[in-house]
Amino acid sequence: MASTPTELTIQLRPERRVDVIDVNKRVRDISTDFLAEYQRALYCSHHTTAGFLEETICNRLGQSDDSVHQFLEPFQELFPFGAEYRHDQMHLRRELSPAQRQNEPRNADSHLTFISSGLENCVTYPSDPSRPVFFIDLDGVNKDNQDRRERTTTVLGYNDERLVKETEIVVPVSTHPIDSISLRDPRLGVFDELHELLAEHGIRRGRVHIDLATDETHAGLTVNEYETLLMKHDLAEVLRDPLRFMARKGRNMLRDPGAVPGKVKNYAKYDLVRLVNRVLDTLGLSESLVERVIDKCFAVPAERFLRMKRSVSLLVTEDERNGEGTIVQGRYQSPILVQWRKSEPQARRLKVKLTRFE
Repeated sequence: MASTPTELTIQLRPERRVDVIDVNKRVRDISTDFLAEYQRALYCSHHTTAGFLEETICNRLGQSDDSVHQFLEPFQELFPFGAEYRHDQMHLRRELSPAQRQNEPRNADSHLTFISSGLENCVTYPSDPSRPVFFIDLDGVNKDNQDRRERTTTVLGYNDERLVKETEIVVPVSTHPIDSISLRDPRLGVFDELHELLAEHGIRRGRVHIDLATDETHAGLTVNEYETLLMKHDLAEVLRDPLRFMARKGRNMLRDPGAVPGKVKNYAKYDLVRLVNRVLDTLGLSESLVERVIDKCFAVPAERFLRMKRSVSLLVTEDERNGEGTIVQGRYQSPILVQWRKSEPQARRLKVKLTRFE
């Protein structure tokens, strides 16, 4: 069994917009013995609309790509392609050049599905070549021009993970009850502090775990694109009303094109009951849990229905330029703190653990 952690970088080409790709099969194609040489494997997506389900969820789904599609379908119905997303109104995207606006994909639905379904950029599984690990792409083909994307994922094999350093970071938040903060924002200094700690402790291959403090409520963490219209408008609308986009697009309007908004909302509530049932049936959960979710989701939707995470993990690998550990982040990836109720101290506490792979 290998003693030194080793990584592979794999290029993927999805065949359809929503695609489920077995990464382990691609690993075996590149290196037959790679997965057999280690006890654990970390899988890291470099993208904001493509990621992985945690191992426990994948096990509930029977390690089946068909079941993964069934699990995603309700979230896709909540966030249909072509709804009134601000992110997709290219004339509002001032950070893009005129040429970029012509090619930029309209994919707010994919971002919101990623966040709400609990997909992760970084997961660990037992290093078992006989079982699948699914790379789930929600925007693998640009729906406007049918261009296939090129995707990158890193697989790192290791035998042990040792805790090196624990610390706490306090992140200031606004007075707005619904808000999101990019932890990659240089003004916060979070990444500078993390990289200083990695250098101080000589961590070249490992992981940064970021968790909300146990007493932090009405907040979550995700890794996604911190684009203003997406975070400040579309995601904020979802946190206020998870039915907003479903109620204005698709089957609900087709049932009664002249429906007043209140009636459309009633249709959407009916559909939400059906969607929640489908999610829980796919995961094999109990009817009593269905009832509790239905009972609570309208009062506190972000906590009870959207699968917002309380923690994220970031892969650390060796920078070839200076030999020091660096956090792996795709071009548009950022760890994001989201809150849907005001924090009285106007700050959120994060627990950070730095680990080393051995």
